[in-house]
Amino acid sequence: MVILGIDPGLANTGWGVIEERRGECRCRAYGCIHTAADEALSHRLRAIVDDLARVVERYRPACAAIEGIYFGANVRSAIPTAHARGAALVACSLVGIEVGEYTPMQIKQAVVGTGAADKHQVAYMVRSLLHLDHDPRPDHAADALACAICHANLSRTAALTGGVYIRYQSNPYEKGGR
Repeated sequence: MVILGIDPGLANTGWGVIEERRGECRCRAYGCIHTAADEALSHRLRAIVDDLARVVERYRPACAAIEGIYFGANVRSAIPTAHARGAALVACSLVGIEVGEYTPMQIKQAVVGTGAADKHQVAYMVRSLLHLDHDPRPDHAADALACAICHANLSRTAALTGGVYIRYQSNPYEKGGR
């Protein structure tokens, strides 16, 4: 299955295409869509839609995965990111591919094993999992590849469990259990 991962941002939207076969992921391509701050918002959003449409046309992904917005301490930066995320969702919708949406913590958990991982740990694990000889650059592309890996992992889990994601609970027989 070919999966497009997207790390949305108004100035930089990272994208990455992976192919998953029998539990093994390989990188097909990655890059970053840059828009200039001095351009009108509508032109920047159109550039994101158009460039992602070209990526989809070239690599023909079966589905896409996009990172959700993390507000953190700077809500002002979340608004431009939300615009870019909307443009990316429109680009996927126009070609009819379904999109999985994941929080930054879910992506880090799926790729590194902890939701508290930093960018260097994510890039290292993306390189390792995709058998690359270098860290993907820029970071936005590495994050997009991580998002695609997350989608592959969670889709595989859903397929194995009949479409149900397993939530780990504490052992009921440990102290504090039943």
